[in-house]
Amino acid sequence: MEQVETGVTAMSDPFLRLSSVTKMFGANVALAGVDLTLGRDELLIVLGPTGAGKTTLLRTIAGLEGVTSGTIAMAGTDLRRLLPAERDVALVFQNFSLYPDWSVRKNIEFPLRAPGRGLDPTTIRARVDWAAGLLHIGHLLDRRANRLSGGEMQRVAIGRAIVRRPRLFLLDEPLSNLDAKLRELLRVELVNLRRQLATPMIYVTHDQAEGLSMGDRIAVLAGGRVLQTGTPAEIYERPNSPEVARQVGHPRINLVSVTRQSGMYTTTRGLPLAPVPAGHNGATHMLLGVRPEHVSLEGGNQPATIELVEDTGPAKVAAIRWGGERMQVLIDKNATHRPGDRVFPRLDPARVLFWPSNSTGAETWQSRPSNPNT
Repeated sequence: MEQVETGVTAMSDPFLRLSSVTKMFGANVALAGVDLTLGRDELLIVLGPTGAGKTTLLRTIAGLEGVTSGTIAMAGTDLRRLLPAERDVALVFQNFSLYPDWSVRKNIEFPLRAPGRGLDPTTIRARVDWAAGLLHIGHLLDRRANRLSGGEMQRVAIGRAIVRRPRLFLLDEPLSNLDAKLRELLRVELVNLRRQLATPMIYVTHDQAEGLSMGDRIAVLAGGRVLQTGTPAEIYERPNSPEVARQVGHPRINLVSVTRQSGMYTTTRGLPLAPVPAGHNGATHMLLGVRPEHVSLEGGNQPATIELVEDTGPAKVAAIRWGGERMQVLIDKNATHRPGDRVFPRLDPARVLFWPSNSTGAETWQSRPSNPNT
């Protein structure tokens, strides 16, 4: 599948560049020709499901795994020539990996006491105090690690990484073992921390909320391939394939097989949903995508039936049966719709996406009729 980068001017001098990186484990392909860049002051999110190759990607950059083919260059240096310790990369995992009987201070200062560092005790203490201050854990420095909460442990693990002041941070789902409220808090703190440090970061996650809220750019990874890179808005609003579209957005995007008839794309039962977009390739059969927030329950001509209404907290989601298709619609929290109600849905014609029915992600069309009330 073609890798597509949307809306971002190619970096002439990126800090990190992966070119055609492939990693094989026997006959299994973990990474398949990955091309990726990272700016000198950028937080890049790598978003993908379990088994996409996210952790393997980080391990190849850190040098914990060699590449089968391709190149990885950092600041113009071919990393394949450097041992992991020579790459000056800090890798933070989802499991905290602390020494439980050591104090927080001793855990954080551990990498500074590695052979060859040659740092004096005063410098080490100052570095630890600096990192603890950034992470708001100065009051915990004398506490043993096995007496910390999960969130405190992760702060210590991050502190152990930043105290080295590396050239690159790699974070492998560092918040996945924490509860939802703490994850939300630490997401904000990590973004602010990266800005203060002005150090590039690659952050791996399967959580779309983290990707959309944290990243300067997102790279969507699946099956060892980068499907698309772009800003969070571009990935959300202009996914280049149904596979990318499914990875972002909650509730998930509605996908419907449609056929062109008299200037409209209709369902298999003949319900017209949206105009044929300008510039399309003339395909008779397409896949229509529309997000739940771009469907309203009023304003259309053809009836639908509400099958389920789910209260998600800030809003409600209505599942409707319309023209033989089941779709989800995001509705107002105060809406009084109930299962069994008859409604007349309408898609926002300017926000409908189309892909060929056998889409490879190479092309996306969007319906933008001249009359928005069509």
